[in-house]
Amino acid sequence: MIHKHAFEALDRTMKDVLSVFDSRNSELPFGGKTIVFGGDFRQILPVVQNGSRQDIVNASLCSSHIWSSCKVLKLTTNMRLSVGSSSSNVVEINKFGKWLLDIGEGNVGDSIDGDGNIEIPAHLLITDENDPIQGLIDFVYPSVLHRYKDRDYFSERAILAPKNEVVHEINDHLLDLFPGEEVEYLSSDSLCPTEEINDPLHQDLYNPDVLNSVKVLGLPNHRLVLKLGVPVMLLRNIDQQNGLCNGTRLQITRLGKRVIEAEILSGSNVGSRTYIPRISMIPSDKKIPFKFQRRQFPITVCFAMTINKSQGQSLSRVGIYLRDPVFSHGQLYVALSRVKTKDGVKVLIFDKDGRPTNKTANVVYKEIFGKL
Repeated sequence: MIHKHAFEALDRTMKDVLSVFDSRNSELPFGGKTIVFGGDFRQILPVVQNGSRQDIVNASLCSSHIWSSCKVLKLTTNMRLSVGSSSSNVVEINKFGKWLLDIGEGNVGDSIDGDGNIEIPAHLLITDENDPIQGLIDFVYPSVLHRYKDRDYFSERAILAPKNEVVHEINDHLLDLFPGEEVEYLSSDSLCPTEEINDPLHQDLYNPDVLNSVKVLGLPNHRLVLKLGVPVMLLRNIDQQNGLCNGTRLQITRLGKRVIEAEILSGSNVGSRTYIPRISMIPSDKKIPFKFQRRQFPITVCFAMTINKSQGQSLSRVGIYLRDPVFSHGQLYVALSRVKTKDGVKVLIFDKDGRPTNKTANVVYKEIFGKL
């Protein structure tokens, strides 16, 4: 998902640095050093705000001048599905793995360019007709009221959805069902001290009530409600050396007034306890016509998360909630391929009239594979 400009900047920097020792290095990619890129172009491509399909493809590494100097080494075994599996179900695993690859490459569906509707097999669908959303929750989080104290319970499961608004609805619903007393944390919001907005007119226009109402992607809300034992996700890099990075999942163990104690659920520091302070965060969204900072705990409840946030994670139980269809290349492939077994995923799909269905959109930019 990294933009090609980041790699090109690294290429120029290494050429400049290494040419000091040997001038010939300035002509070699990355100054003559071997660089290993890891990734899968079936998955989500770089995010280009308000970008077209062409903009997104052009931002990918395979569209860079560096790509002509790369040698592609292909991995052929789905290790996520293979680890821990028995020899008796190898055929089923291979069949499921092949189906995932076909989705990722746009080889299933009703459109030759990769964008079309695909039919999800019946055994992967939620069958609860009375309350399908609760059926999805029960599949992913069975006996949640009795098992929430088990650290591994939350680290191995999640509900995925394409959009943040749906994720917030699921998180709020599960938080209401969760046992324990709610603790509310309110942020301190203020305008950034720039000359343009220090004008008294701007101060009145963007008063604290207005700032508190702003909801921005990647920023915690003004009102953060938590309970003991609730799983949360970090929204900022706090301490990368100790595994506290953007996207790290944790479980709340103590709710203090100034700090929150939590246990790490994902990454290389699983089981470690850490303290999360309030920090000041400035949103990077350029659509906001003013700059403000929000002082709040950089976390959000994560019973559910967006498909983009789930990329790179391996889970035992995944529920995919498609109230709205996926909208970007590779999202459906990423969501379906998070699980370690084919029995660990269930999909709930609604059509435009709000009725459960077995068909959904699959967005694939097939032109991205022409450069591999």
